[in-house]
Amino acid sequence: MRISILQIKIVHSLVFWVLSACVLYALYSGVFDRITKLTWVAVAGGLIEGVVLVAGGWKCPLARMAENLGAERGSVTDIFLPRWFAMRIFSICGTTFIVACVILVVRLLRR
Repeated sequence: MRISILQIKIVHSLVFWVLSACVLYALYSGVFDRITKLTWVAVAGGLIEGVVLVAGGWKCPLARMAENLGAERGSVTDIFLPRWFAMRIFSICGTTFIVACVILVVRLLRR
């Protein structure tokens, strides 16, 4: 079975939404001091994504797959998001994740 660029875009979009939910849940948990096991699952998701990106030279493996299939660019701009947002996704989500982790650490230290 041959994988199409459209299929990669769909998977890339799903991964993006799951990881975005992880970032937002980690932030929610810290802000409202509702730290649960699910909080740590969300943090782990964000950390795993970070490791994957660092290991890949800050390039997503799905982006490489799309480019190998002939996509001009396989970056996050290829997922189904407005271009303005997609071009800033790493800085927006990365900053939000770092803020969430800092808030979680502060909450834990105050307990």
